[in-house]
Amino acid sequence: MKTTIFSTPIISPVLRFISNTIMRLAGWRVDGKLPDIPKFILIGAPHTSNWDFVLFLGVIFRLKADVRYMGKAELFRNPFGWFFTWCGGIPVDRKKSTGLVEQMVEACNQAKKFILVIAPEGTRYHVREWKRGFYHIAVNAGIPIVLAKVDGKHKTTHIGEVFRPTGDVEADMRSIQEAFAGIEGINPKKKSRKKYITLES
Repeated sequence: MKTTIFSTPIISPVLRFISNTIMRLAGWRVDGKLPDIPKFILIGAPHTSNWDFVLFLGVIFRLKADVRYMGKAELFRNPFGWFFTWCGGIPVDRKKSTGLVEQMVEACNQAKKFILVIAPEGTRYHVREWKRGFYHIAVNAGIPIVLAKVDGKHKTTHIGEVFRPTGDVEADMRSIQEAFAGIEGINPKKKSRKKYITLES
């Protein structure tokens, strides 16, 4: 995989220092660490605020992780496509015959190390359903799912719990969502109301 904002010499350490300083001043801390596994899906929830992205950057820099995220293929065109790639983006071309899941599985298979970050709710507003794309990617790539819980009440991101899919979508999704029970995001008013629902593709 190409060098990213999280692994560029000189620049990354500087950004990490700035990020850690901001996190400390804001009162946020990271509880736990990423597992020593070369490939996995990292899901973060609840997603309730635009500040979640800033927090995400802080957590990733703090953990010294080199992660990837999915983005529309159009974002990666010139003249600024290089920037989104440098930030860890992987273009998803919805016009291809292969779907999003297949494209991510292919990217995973081509890499020696692969950490894909996904917000399963897909939006910071109330949602009736969690998107299950992350689950299908994990199953088809044969990799585990790692949970990152945004605890806005205590300004703590709990990270490191590993979930290994069994192939039973409904049972597994129930277990994953229940693992986030009682966790409030940065803006708890926008937290998903249902603890578990049947998910659509």
